[in-house]
Amino acid sequence: MTAPSRLPKPPSGGLRTLSWRRQALYQGLCLFIALTVLFPIFWVVSLALDPRDISRPDGLSIIPPGASLQHFISAVEEPTSNPVTFWQLALNSFILAIGTSLFSVAIGVFAAYAFSRVRFRARSVLMLAVLAVLMLPAVATIAPLFILLNQVKIGDFNLRQSLVGVGLAVVSGLLPFAIWNLKGYLDTIPKDLEEAAFVDGAGRTQAFLRVILPLAIPALAVTAFLGFVAGWTEFYFSVTFLNDPQSFTLSVALNGMVGQFATTTPWGKFSAFAILFALPVSLVYIVFQRWIVGGLAVGGVKG
Repeated sequence: MTAPSRLPKPPSGGLRTLSWRRQALYQGLCLFIALTVLFPIFWVVSLALDPRDISRPDGLSIIPPGASLQHFISAVEEPTSNPVTFWQLALNSFILAIGTSLFSVAIGVFAAYAFSRVRFRARSVLMLAVLAVLMLPAVATIAPLFILLNQVKIGDFNLRQSLVGVGLAVVSGLLPFAIWNLKGYLDTIPKDLEEAAFVDGAGRTQAFLRVILPLAIPALAVTAFLGFVAGWTEFYFSVTFLNDPQSFTLSVALNGMVGQFATTTPWGKFSAFAILFALPVSLVYIVFQRWIVGGLAVGGVKG
């Protein structure tokens, strides 16, 4: 009787080993993608550090000759020709970003819970209506929102010319995404958990606050972060609605640096301002990275 042939041992850990040629190909591809993504960032940093204020870096050196932080200082001390400080612009952007993020999540999670758990008449029609609004670009709603918000006046206060009006316009565009994103996650939470809470004497509100919300933190973090980014980088509504320089945001001030036909733009100061503009979003992502990454992976495996 012949001995049975031995089967090859699988690689340790169940991972498939690759040949050196394929590894070199994959690593070269990843390096190419990384360089493609990082090159514009290197370009902007080089322009911001270059004291010559040229329109493009002279060579491929990340740190240009005579590098200094003068453009950053100039961007903070005199961001625009208008009588408004950099910190006032940053505060306006922060208020707009935080406000739109919190309101879109707070309203969206209740609507998402209703669509996920409650069966009511015209539920499918309303979901399709939310999806239809989600498909509209924000630019398409500028005219009707301009007219609508401009009609709300209390004395000298005009809702359209305030950060509150801009925030309402931004929230109107964020809500459909928040509802769809949060509903998709709430659908993955087993209903047995709520039913167990009902058996223990909890009402629907208590079950929602004590059972559903803690489990939905990853999805809430992702929705809140994307809402913060949308509010921080918002430009179309701000530049169209706002008239008072004291209400301007960083995005409006950054656009104001671009000269006619971009021929008189101070590119060094512009690049420094752009880096300062992008830093808060990066810091927020680093702080909430654990919840954001967990929320982005939601739906990959349904428990």
